[in-house]
Amino acid sequence: MYLSEKFSSISPSATLAIDSKFKAMKAEGMDVVGFGAGEPDFPTPRHIKDAAIFAIENNITKYTPASGTVDIKKAVCEKFLKENGLEYKPENIVVSNGAKHSLNNALGAILNPGDEVIIPAPCWVSYPEMVLLADGVPVIVNSTEEEGFLPTIEKIRAAVTDKTRAIIINNPSNPTGMCYPEEALRQIAALCVEKNIYIIADEIYESLVYAGRKNFSIATISEEVKDLTIVVNGVSKTYAMTGWRIGYTASNARLAKVMGNVQSHATSNPNSIAQHAAIAALTGPQEPVLEMKAAFEERRNHMVERMNNIDGVSCIMPDGAFYIMMNISKLIGKEIDGTVITGSDAFAEKFLEIEKVAVVPGKSFGTDIHVRWSYATSMENIDKGLDRLESFISKLK
Repeated sequence: MYLSEKFSSISPSATLAIDSKFKAMKAEGMDVVGFGAGEPDFPTPRHIKDAAIFAIENNITKYTPASGTVDIKKAVCEKFLKENGLEYKPENIVVSNGAKHSLNNALGAILNPGDEVIIPAPCWVSYPEMVLLADGVPVIVNSTEEEGFLPTIEKIRAAVTDKTRAIIINNPSNPTGMCYPEEALRQIAALCVEKNIYIIADEIYESLVYAGRKNFSIATISEEVKDLTIVVNGVSKTYAMTGWRIGYTASNARLAKVMGNVQSHATSNPNSIAQHAAIAALTGPQEPVLEMKAAFEERRNHMVERMNNIDGVSCIMPDGAFYIMMNISKLIGKEIDGTVITGSDAFAEKFLEIEKVAVVPGKSFGTDIHVRWSYATSMENIDKGLDRLESFISKLK
């Protein structure tokens, strides 16, 4: 049997693997608590569901243009102008089957074999694999907790070579929840203009920024920067629509045409019903978004305070998204049930086995002394998980 070497070399998603294991244990009736999935625990708002029902009942169920309907592209353009001060036309927009699909389109459109993509780390597990799938070379630039999980411009510049074609800026970040300060983004943008490097700006968590802070989009810096930037976004996180699978990109028209052409052959159009629902999400009432955001901020504050009062672990306050990176460095080398905690994989495995709590090993994101917790779950579950964390640590020798 012959298999593709490229496809066979791709690692499975650690976050989806953890979530799958959690759901399997839950289905077996175990009292398991999950902090793995990056998915809002709120229902999709009523007016969005009503729009989907309308689409079904009125037969808006056929093929659409491959890169999305004119109506959803106009809604996306209105969103960018209103919320980000960015002016785009429908020809700049490609609507895809989720932001993951958008990212794959973006990388495929700009990379040739051997081209390099700079990925600041800790980073989302899929970025390196997506670059590999596009025949590119992921170049990981690490940062520390002391640096706020954001690499310095000196580190980024040192990673640039004559093969560098792009840098991925995830702002706010998964897994750390940190936001790039405006000055840091201006420095990165200046470097990209100097070296003619594309910026893939993954802003899927942009609406989930706390403490009165507003997310800064790198494409707003100048027209020159905007022309080099592919903004990636979607409705999944903002509107609790993870299963609806609608993402989108905004870029210069040349790139949008390439991405649209490829999508027309690879998948054709995104779901017509979900497109109609996404228009309602983008143009309809935004109060549900504010309610979800307020709940996430309350959970964030509570989890950070409790976690930092547990001996042996610590965390820094994230700026946005719904993740916390817990530092387990003080637990490395300790033992439980004959197993030594050698790093984040061992910690996550034993924590799930003994206390029935699912977290994601930081090793998957590029840091083996952290594990990721998602606070996209109820306050009750957060307290239950942290109670079990205290129990678990007390059993370590």
